[in-house]
Amino acid sequence: MKAENTSQPVKNRIVTLDALRGFALLGIALANFPEFSLWTFLDHETQMKMQTGSLDAIVRCLQYLLVDGKFYTIFSVLFGIGFYIIISHAIQRGANGFRIFYRRMLILLIIGLAHLMLLWSGDILMLYAAIGMLLPLFRNCNPKTLLWWSGFFFLLPTAIEMWRVASGINPADMLYSAWWNTASAYGIGEENFAGWLRDAQSYKEMNAFLMQGAVERMWEFVSGQRYFKVLALFLVGFYVGKRQIFSNLEAHSELLRRVTKIGFGIGLPMSFIYAWSSMSGEPLGSILHSLIYTLSVYPMGFAYMSGFSLLYLRHRNNRVWNMLAYPGRMALTCYIMQSVAGIILFYGIGFGMGATAGLTFNEFAATAIFAAETALCALWLKHFNFGPLEWIWRMFTYGKWFKIRK
Repeated sequence: MKAENTSQPVKNRIVTLDALRGFALLGIALANFPEFSLWTFLDHETQMKMQTGSLDAIVRCLQYLLVDGKFYTIFSVLFGIGFYIIISHAIQRGANGFRIFYRRMLILLIIGLAHLMLLWSGDILMLYAAIGMLLPLFRNCNPKTLLWWSGFFFLLPTAIEMWRVASGINPADMLYSAWWNTASAYGIGEENFAGWLRDAQSYKEMNAFLMQGAVERMWEFVSGQRYFKVLALFLVGFYVGKRQIFSNLEAHSELLRRVTKIGFGIGLPMSFIYAWSSMSGEPLGSILHSLIYTLSVYPMGFAYMSGFSLLYLRHRNNRVWNMLAYPGRMALTCYIMQSVAGIILFYGIGFGMGATAGLTFNEFAATAIFAAETALCALWLKHFNFGPLEWIWRMFTYGKWFKIRK
């Protein structure tokens, strides 16, 4: 079979988007490793007794302030931009193009399910694939309409939370019961929950936790209305794609400055309130906490993106952009490899350091793992056109062999 020539598409990649994707991967590692390390499963008293307990409290506050939700916002918007590009190509190809798009989403769904069931129950790819399948419904919307739809889906979770509190009905209750029933079936309870993965001596024991964790993940999606939030962010990405903002950053520099100022102006003060509320057990109630989350996380995420882009325009010859672009070009591979690294470092089938180290150590570990990923990606991309998982995803999408070596 003749190999597909892929050198031109690789050259035409937008460096800013790849660098932003790499930046988002760092933030996602920082956001995920407190759970991967099992630190978040420990009670507050146990956390504070650790050697870095006092420092960990400061790090946790900074995480809520600067990290939590902000980088998943960037990652989701970037997925939305990517989906816009794919759908635009699908429209040009006609019906066959949309078959390719849905096949691409189906393969991502399978990868996400495998990640969820085999490696880590905090997977987001499965939800991205499922929500991504809805995006062709919005392909004919103009940019302004996309923003209106996005705003609607941003505020819908708070409206649902108001209805839930007023009615006393929680759609997630059944999933919550199913979660703990599944955990009990595997012998997992509150007394051994935090240390289960650290103490697991076989993959079978680890997988038992992942099975109940998969049900827990479904409960998290429903209880947090995560699907509406992801759809809203995808539509923002669709808007950015339709406006061709990243294709010509200079022409949109004024918009980027405005988004940066407004995003930080709203998001930073609200993030202080969000950090206080999260660390204090949501004293203002779940409705206000949901609204505070919306007004803190998303404006800050948008400000990060626009501020990052402005820095790129001012210092575009700086090597840091290319360094961040390496993992950005291999985002799927890097995302999965972060899970593999977490298993090796924290779970019993690896070094078993979970639930033993403080948050400060865990965040240093996340940063070190990202640095290692960056170096490995730079080395890999000297010799190959795609990351290994990106290559597999592409081949199954198009049903043809693509040349991976340069």
